[in-house]
Amino acid sequence: MNRLAWLDWLVIAAYFVLVFTIAWLYTRRERVRETSGQYFLAGRNTGWFVVGASLFASNIGSEHLVGLAGTGAASGVAVGQFEVLASLILLLLGWVFVPFYLRSGVSTMPEFLERRYSAGARWYLAVISVVGYVLTKISVTIAAGGIVFGALMGLDFWVGALIVIVATGLYTVLGGLRAVLITDTVQLFVLLGGSLALTFASVDAVGGWAQLKAGAGPGFLDMWRPATDPDFPWTGILLGAPILGVWYWCTDQFIVQRVLAARNLDHARGGTIFAGFLKLLPVVLFVLPGVAAYGLVQQGKLVLERPDQALPALVTALLPVGLRGLVVAGLLAALMSSLSSVFNSCSTLMTFDVYRKLRPAATERQLVAFGQLSTGVLVLLALAWIPLMSRISGQLYQYLQSVQAYISPPIAAVFLLGLFWTRVNARGAMAALGTGFVLGALRLVLELNAGSLSGPLLAYARLNFLHFAALLFAICAVVLVLASLTAPAPARDKLAGLTYATAGPNVASKHRGLLVGLSWLVILGVAVTWWVFRG
Repeated sequence: MNRLAWLDWLVIAAYFVLVFTIAWLYTRRERVRETSGQYFLAGRNTGWFVVGASLFASNIGSEHLVGLAGTGAASGVAVGQFEVLASLILLLLGWVFVPFYLRSGVSTMPEFLERRYSAGARWYLAVISVVGYVLTKISVTIAAGGIVFGALMGLDFWVGALIVIVATGLYTVLGGLRAVLITDTVQLFVLLGGSLALTFASVDAVGGWAQLKAGAGPGFLDMWRPATDPDFPWTGILLGAPILGVWYWCTDQFIVQRVLAARNLDHARGGTIFAGFLKLLPVVLFVLPGVAAYGLVQQGKLVLERPDQALPALVTALLPVGLRGLVVAGLLAALMSSLSSVFNSCSTLMTFDVYRKLRPAATERQLVAFGQLSTGVLVLLALAWIPLMSRISGQLYQYLQSVQAYISPPIAAVFLLGLFWTRVNARGAMAALGTGFVLGALRLVLELNAGSLSGPLLAYARLNFLHFAALLFAICAVVLVLASLTAPAPARDKLAGLTYATAGPNVASKHRGLLVGLSWLVILGVAVTWWVFRG
């Protein structure tokens, strides 16, 4: 796959120079007035465009691109449902959750849970999030970085991973969230430019849209699969995927931190709407090239040993010199934006939810210093994790990623019910979180030993993960309600601004009408996408 010419390397080098120059300039400008709010939340003065760009760029990683194209080559566009649904969930973030987050003035999602429920709920979410980030988000991104460098640039896997970790960690440590947001915005254009070039080239190579449709496998261009589909049943898409989406887009620090940095409610809401428009693109930009790769294989124009080779194979087979470098730069942009975001979010949790809880008298300078130190420690942990990754079997590694899907339903339940019903309390929240954790961990253990199971245990282990998410959410919601009824209701004055019933006056919005209209356009875009990819 090492077919990059000198012009491609020049494009890649220009990308690195651009990113680091911008990060250095903003870091230098902001350091003169750096406080914890400036370092971790960019001074809460970020505009809607940067918020939306960062939401999208942080979400889209190299493993995202490679995985979507690979799944598109293997089974079609159904995997794109998660991207399309994200557009609707982002509207939910902007219109339902954001007003409470901004009104409360919290810096982290665990802090919001403490105000709504108890310190125990805060500790649970903080610990689960940090451990999950280290074992899943960071490690997956590292692996993707090594693969990108190895497959497309001819570098050793570990050398590529090392370059990505050190380079990204450097500007994240020095610049905090401001550097992450600005570089995310730059990387968005590089990512979209490279992906757009590949989409046009791949569809053209297969003979155009009509030929792509004609040559696609059965159901390849249908987003709605039967309820018996093992991977993406329509019942799971409607019932389970929104639960995972609420957890990821509306309650995960990795994502919500960008909204917390917004200048005001209008900019926060505008950023989520902009991101909603952007999330309509992955089906066309990332999944469709995979479907085109399948068509090219059927025509004998491309050879794939496995579906995940679709993206690098298309890059090397179809793109001319220069454009290959742009696509590789786009992959690096996706990878670095995700890694910088998780470094910054994890250090924010460590600082506000661990360090400041243990040392409430810490100064602003100490908070920033600890945040930089914790980011540096995360970089070192990521480096130490590289040799261990090669010793973990592919199956176990896959299950480590899926564990987040098993712990997310109880978190979604306590956030959602906590906003809409004042009666749920700390006892209910801890019971729901504990129940969800136990059932999710049991599912993981049973999956690892599914070969020796039978009967109900095997059915539990093999239940489609989207159906499992819906079931676990329902169980946790019931536990939350029943356990809450065994303890007194929370004092109403302590819930001020934290629930709809105690929200108080609406936050001023100068552009509400415009934002409502744009939100309906996002919904229309979702409907059009579903209509186009209906089989």
